[in-house]
Amino acid sequence: MWIDAVCRILAHDIRQVIPAILNLAAPIQAVDLEVRTDLRQVHHDVPALGKYSSCARSEWPVPHPRASRTFVAARKGHDAESGAFTYFLGEVVTQIGSLPDRWLSLVIPVGTYAVFPIRPRRKAGWPVALTAARRHIYRRWLPTSDYLPVGGIDDFEYHDERSLRRSGPEIDLYVAIRPKGERSPSTRNTA
Repeated sequence: MWIDAVCRILAHDIRQVIPAILNLAAPIQAVDLEVRTDLRQVHHDVPALGKYSSCARSEWPVPHPRASRTFVAARKGHDAESGAFTYFLGEVVTQIGSLPDRWLSLVIPVGTYAVFPIRPRRKAGWPVALTAARRHIYRRWLPTSDYLPVGGIDDFEYHDERSLRRSGPEIDLYVAIRPKGERSPSTRNTA
């Protein structure tokens, strides 16, 4: 597929990556904004959301940010029929307290995640690298793995100081998973 070929030029070959399977021990809390989008519009909607978020943060600073600027970009509520999903872009915070009306909060729950490093060769390669990675993960890796998607938060990008490098930037893409054969958290008997 053409996107895979372009990605191999602009980023590392995601097909060669074996993800780390880890249990997130503590929830990640974030505050910022979100947009409902789909695969056709996401490459237009996300940069617009980022610009709006940056302007909003200059007027209404995010309360309780971490000492080092870290943010998450989460995809949640994917509708398989329409392809629509909600994209949340948020600064990681130490706590979620009272928020100004503009801000939304997101708590990424503890659980099991497959973690894929995403490494475009330059910052301009992010859209292609992320598109190719998600395509590989959801179409090839996940169906042949020992895991199923959890739902809720489909995946999230974790951006820290590594994502700011001019050459060789990197983020981690976390995909929420559960072992095949394990019942979905929403169907477990809690009695």
